[in-house]
Amino acid sequence: MPAIDGPEKSLAHGLPSRAWHGLNRVMPELPEVETVMRGLKPVLEGQRIAAVALRRAGLRFPFPERFSERLSGHRITGLWRRAKYILAGLDSGEVLLIHLGMTGRFTVFSGQGTHNLGEFYFETAAGESGQGPHDHVVLSLENGTRVVYTDPRRFGIMDLFPEAETGSHKLLAGIGVEPLGNAFSADYLAGRFRAKAAPLKAALLDQHIIAGLGNIYVCEALFRAGLSPRRKARTLAKKKGHDPRLDQLVRHVREVLADAITAGGSTLQDFAHTDGAAGAFQQRFLVYDREGEPCMNCGAPIERLVQSGRSTFYCRHCQK
Repeated sequence: MPAIDGPEKSLAHGLPSRAWHGLNRVMPELPEVETVMRGLKPVLEGQRIAAVALRRAGLRFPFPERFSERLSGHRITGLWRRAKYILAGLDSGEVLLIHLGMTGRFTVFSGQGTHNLGEFYFETAAGESGQGPHDHVVLSLENGTRVVYTDPRRFGIMDLFPEAETGSHKLLAGIGVEPLGNAFSADYLAGRFRAKAAPLKAALLDQHIIAGLGNIYVCEALFRAGLSPRRKARTLAKKKGHDPRLDQLVRHVREVLADAITAGGSTLQDFAHTDGAAGAFQQRFLVYDREGEPCMNCGAPIERLVQSGRSTFYCRHCQK
């Protein structure tokens, strides 16, 4: 993969170029957050924060007390994702929590040449100093690198709390299993679905059951598994054991997410491969945002319905 020319790179979550059904109100889903986290990981891990500049008092919520002071001088020991949150461990024993909101993005400025920030790059912040109208946080690292957080809508979140409280944090407590983790299985879903009268799609979107799974990827996984979004979730759970179709659903959820991560996600705006070619998982959609277009399996038109205020795309002939 060719390197990015120049010292500026950006990882972003923004709005798609297509006028999708309601996507301009969608938060980033797991693949988008994973893509950003993987890009930041080689830039931040092991580095010490020299200074933090805040351009406003907060984002969706006010910044924590003494936010800059508690970050400055500390080394970032690790970066990981939980559901749709990016978490950064510090040698102070605290954890920095980040949510991208609708339009949050990071731009990395380095005087040491190109850093590998993953498969894609995006429109950068206004400048290295972070003085643009939507540049709200600037992390200056000890090695000279600057990381600027830009968020036009200011729906993002940044919090700082003791590592011991990670499991009980108000935004993380009660979140379900990771769909790419070992705990996600057909037996697990059967146990959670057994008493669920809700439609299957609603059950899959329940963040208390599965962490980070969102509307786009649920639609795609249900199509691949041949399961109707209208079906009651409990119909796939038996008194003992589970319907074999749950095994297929688990497999397809994992595959859809893995494919989307490889493609860099679906809801990132104005991005391309580092060789300039456009790249996004939306180019591989089988049902999502394809209302009225022919099903790629049977040729019948893809239908759209609204469930819990969200658009659902499916083929009534292929999905039962």
